[in-house]
Amino acid sequence: MLPPFIIEQIRKREVEERRRQEADRPRLELPLDVHRPEPAPEDGEESSDERGVTILDLG
Repeated sequence: MLPPFIIEQIRKREVEERRRQEADRPRLELPLDVHRPEPAPEDGEESSDERGVTILDLG
């Protein structure tokens, strides 16, 4: 069995290698609209406060 300090060094090197690989990988950041208003419920829809249980009989 390897001494604990050698195992720790191996782990650190693996983490550094993963970070380097992720940094080299191209990324695309999408502009997300965080403050998007929720659509108003229509007359036939229930509001989110009036949720219930739905049972589906598949047999």
